[in-house]
Amino acid sequence: MAADEPVDVLIIGAGASGAAMAWSLAETKMHIVCLEQGGVMNPLAYPSTGRDWEARAASDFATNPNVRGLASDYPINEDDSPIKIANFNGVGGGTVLYAGHFPRFHPSDFRVKSLDGVADDWPIDYADIAPYYAENERMTGVAGLAGDPAYPQDNAQKLPPLPFGKSGETLAKGFNKLGWHWWPSDTAIITEDYDGRAKCINLGACGAGCAQGAKGSADVTYWPHAQRAGVELRTRCRVREITVGDDGMATGALYYDAKGDLHAIKAHIVVMACNGVGTPRMLLNSTSKQFPDGLANSSGLVGKNLMFHPYAWVQGVFADEVDGYAGPNKAIRSQQFYETDGARDFVRGYTLEITRGMPPVRTANTAFRHGRLPWGAAHHDAFRSLYNRLTGMVAVCEDLPEEHNRVSLDPDLKDGNGIPAPKISYTLSENTRKMLDHGIARSTDILKAAGATDILSEAPIPWGGWHLMGTARMGTDPGRSVVNAWGRSHDVRNLFIVDGSIFVTSAGVNPTNTIQALALYVADQMKSRLANLFD
Repeated sequence: MAADEPVDVLIIGAGASGAAMAWSLAETKMHIVCLEQGGVMNPLAYPSTGRDWEARAASDFATNPNVRGLASDYPINEDDSPIKIANFNGVGGGTVLYAGHFPRFHPSDFRVKSLDGVADDWPIDYADIAPYYAENERMTGVAGLAGDPAYPQDNAQKLPPLPFGKSGETLAKGFNKLGWHWWPSDTAIITEDYDGRAKCINLGACGAGCAQGAKGSADVTYWPHAQRAGVELRTRCRVREITVGDDGMATGALYYDAKGDLHAIKAHIVVMACNGVGTPRMLLNSTSKQFPDGLANSSGLVGKNLMFHPYAWVQGVFADEVDGYAGPNKAIRSQQFYETDGARDFVRGYTLEITRGMPPVRTANTAFRHGRLPWGAAHHDAFRSLYNRLTGMVAVCEDLPEEHNRVSLDPDLKDGNGIPAPKISYTLSENTRKMLDHGIARSTDILKAAGATDILSEAPIPWGGWHLMGTARMGTDPGRSVVNAWGRSHDVRNLFIVDGSIFVTSAGVNPTNTIQALALYVADQMKSRLANLFD
């Protein structure tokens, strides 16, 4: 086993949170190394650069690692979950494939227990991380429009909003007819040249990697700045476990390089940034005499309280053409049904995200699944009646934490280096089921008001496990949480977690902006406490 040169800070994972943490800590001039099990992304190799982009978006660039099956991936046992995991391993992490929807949490999202009597309150509030939202949006480049009455007044400097396209304009009329809220989305896709990156040109293949560089994935936002500031990024390095000393402090990690050789690296501080599945997997695999049940797991909560955002998918067929898949997918949002309403039979709520239409292959596949595309003489006419005429929305439903929803280690399944794979155990709650049904019903109302002649729906969408949260939750009570109010492990004083694992609740919006804002917040907390960090 090779022994690497010791470092000051070891960050594990080069995705959204790891990139933000690396950039923020770089000003300390400490020796910072980030280990990433995937590689550096090459935009020229993205699917959108070739005619077979739809096929590749369902194979080597699929969101599910079990479908991709790349050497950089690890398998996931998701048989016990109706929602399958979506992630990506490489510099930029899941932001390489995300749609770029970039909202903030509401202030109420941090006080769910106090307001609605469910789940738990966060140990921090909106005001604590509001400055970090602003900083993250500046680093990323966010298009949007200030003044949304259903949204916290952020006073952020935004680029002009994305064009609505025919899809957005059509559905906005449906909202208007019903008198319901809608607003241009905050989206991490630049509409003007920004920070050396070129603006969006409406390729429409955002979910398979942005070859233009207009989408704010962490590999093109934070990492160039972090590396110029001296952070060392090592790719094709798969971490097996975090090591600890006799005093219970983290000492570094063991990892495999691209050749399969095992390395040991020592570090004064270890930061976990591996997402809500990868982080608990690694902690549970890091057993020792001090931590026989997994590192930082005296509470028994590592891996528990897994939250997704269950998605309701609702599409309408329109007589007139809309604009298909041209352009980014999230131009409009509605938070009409975001906060708890006593007149409904569930607590909390959801965001409606307006989508554009679908490219041809996806149109055909979707139509087959929903019985709208027969074989035979009517086949082509049926396809023509759907292609460029399908558009709609998704309801992003808040998922409340439940301990039985969890990530554990599979006893048999392993990755290419023999490390146990994660196993997902997840069921939909009655509250979530009611919320999904409500989302379908209200989306149907909007589509019909906009003129749709046929409605297709599905809930939860099985491939929608994009948002991985809650498996190493933040809190003040070491018996009921894994990390404290600034991301430090209650059990291991030099171990920090900065990804979606530390979420206490999930809110009803995409989490990336909050994940990165929290990483910046934790980094600042670390910097302000460097003198007594280990006390």
